[in-house]
Amino acid sequence: MCPARRSDDEDRDVGVRPDVSPVRIVPYDPLWPREFEVEAARIEHACYDLPIKLEHIGSTAVPGLPAKAVIDILAGVPPRDARAPYVAALVQLGYEHLGAFGIPGRDYFRRGSPRSHHVHMFSWSSEAWRDHLLFRDYLRAHPNVAQEYGALKRELAAMFADDPPRYTEEKGPFIKSVLRSARQVRALDDLND
Repeated sequence: MCPARRSDDEDRDVGVRPDVSPVRIVPYDPLWPREFEVEAARIEHACYDLPIKLEHIGSTAVPGLPAKAVIDILAGVPPRDARAPYVAALVQLGYEHLGAFGIPGRDYFRRGSPRSHHVHMFSWSSEAWRDHLLFRDYLRAHPNVAQEYGALKRELAAMFADDPPRYTEEKGPFIKSVLRSARQVRALDDLND
């Protein structure tokens, strides 16, 4: 879940283009959950014979949180299933498949110009799957932390508007800190159950 900085060689390997969109943070849009639902239905239809779980993640999934206006979708697949049928289904929907894109275990897809959707495909039993949901759920349950994250995102977007990888990298320490807190809360909840 935590962003990993890629080297210039890795960026070339995964097809990062110099024409990447600048980082632009906008106020929360209450239509984002509906946009997720519509896109999730399209993906489920395209994967009708494949087991898949879809979750709305990223900042557009947290009410009140400013975000890049891109709907992030977490796609969970069975641990040992071949990914090729899923990749083919998403490509048919107009997604560009970029492989792992610097994060082991992930298949990453993007769609739209300007970019409108990202799909992050992981095994639904992976730590990355759990971390994405844990981070989202913690921000939803702790509006003060979400507000702090929103302020950080605006600050970083102003500093690194033309360097999206750096923007992502600089969010890393905050994300790791939130995940540590969320794991502690989850551990306490598990003890109380």
